[in-house]
Amino acid sequence: MNTFRFTIKVLAIAIFTVAFASITQAQASRTWVSGVGDDANPCSRTAPCKTWAGAISKTANCGEIDALDPGGFGAVTITKSITLDGTGTFASILASLTTGIIINATATDVITIRGLSINGFCNGIQGINILQAKTVNVEDCVIFRFSGNGITSTDNNGLKLNVRNSVIRDNGGDGINAVAAVAGLARITLLSCGLNGNANGIHARSGVVVSATDSTFAGNSAAGVFADNTVGGSFAVIRVQRSQITSNATGVQAGGTAAANVVEISQNIISFNTGNGVLVAGGGAGSVETFTNNDIQGNGTNGCPGCTPSGPGQ
Repeated sequence: MNTFRFTIKVLAIAIFTVAFASITQAQASRTWVSGVGDDANPCSRTAPCKTWAGAISKTANCGEIDALDPGGFGAVTITKSITLDGTGTFASILASLTTGIIINATATDVITIRGLSINGFCNGIQGINILQAKTVNVEDCVIFRFSGNGITSTDNNGLKLNVRNSVIRDNGGDGINAVAAVAGLARITLLSCGLNGNANGIHARSGVVVSATDSTFAGNSAAGVFADNTVGGSFAVIRVQRSQITSNATGVQAGGTAAANVVEISQNIISFNTGNGVLVAGGGAGSVETFTNNDIQGNGTNGCPGCTPSGPGQ
């Protein structure tokens, strides 16, 4: 009897080991999607999957999903460190009546979205909705025609959002709208980006710090650059350098109603905005610090009334 029990235990351990090994092997470090793929496939180079969602469960943490050829690969929810890469192909997400990418990972996960066209079809909810992550990198992407925001972030754990060489345009909400809890500071960097034709271009709210360089904020129906806090708590800070802020209702606006929000501007062209080129809210709710080297002209109201000189060289 003891021999029989021992044999059963050995068999159980062997079965568990084989099953665990099979699960491990099923999650590859690199998987592939194709416009002619099938989610029943293992998502290998020679047997690719059809969608990001189909491939993500077969991709290991910190792995990568690459697009083999042009295709619409569907909306996806990301819950771990991963890279979605469509570089070199026409890789897209058509997100009708839904959100293109939801990121709800852990506070230690790094997610990279590269080389994608994310199309809201005029009725999509949001392009990218970041609920939690350590770092999100958006590189060489176009996010457009959503009824809400192009990118929304509500992470409260110190998110780093880096957007490089990307265009966020023609959305019903803001190009980027970010808010964090008082204790959780979100930091956003924009490099060589276009936030055009949205409500606000960049809208930083409570607990958010933004640094934007060599970018364009144009044709937005409200403000191109808006540091605002209507939810109480901490203030928002935006620093913009060597950028064009043009043809918006308001070019640069600092201040909501609840805290001393700050916009710092240096070496920018602020022109042809229908209202103020620069607007500073009263009552201590906002301030604009200028290095006095911005080109502010051709606006409904020119100059920088109420601004605080802070340079150059300081």
